[in-house]
Amino acid sequence: MDSIAWWPTILLVVMASIADLHNRRIPNWLVVPGLAAGLVVSAARYGLHGFGQSLSGAALAVLATGVFVWLKGMGMGDLKLLAAVGAWIGPSQLVIALVVTGLAGGAMALLWAVCRGSLGKSLDSVTDLVTGVWRRDGFHRPEITSGSATALKIPYAPAIAIGSVFSFFTR
Repeated sequence: MDSIAWWPTILLVVMASIADLHNRRIPNWLVVPGLAAGLVVSAARYGLHGFGQSLSGAALAVLATGVFVWLKGMGMGDLKLLAAVGAWIGPSQLVIALVVTGLAGGAMALLWAVCRGSLGKSLDSVTDLVTGVWRRDGFHRPEITSGSATALKIPYAPAIAIGSVFSFFTR
């Protein structure tokens, strides 16, 4: 997309990061209007092509992160935030944002685990999460899913913010 997306995207990811860090939730009142505004602004500026690009960005975000939500390794708030970001920046820029988000999220998760003294447990959980995709009997340890009270969770919106902001500097 273009520079019109810069400020709304920054505002969206900063507000979501603050909410995620404070409450460990990304509120619908933030991401749903953010998604709708991205679609409307793109359609108003670029017509049907802009709307299609915006919708493609949101759809790519859902496809790319949906499997992680299904595995309960990521929350729906993260998926909706990425869909809203995708609606603002479009699919080509979102690919860059997703790659950098993954790198930032991985670095944050390692740092979080080291600081909490749970690196070994976290790496075991990642193995179980990845191999759980191929097992039909589900996960053997419920603490590896984001829905578990004992799961080691990190707020992921800051990683999404890092990836989203970085994507503007690669255009």
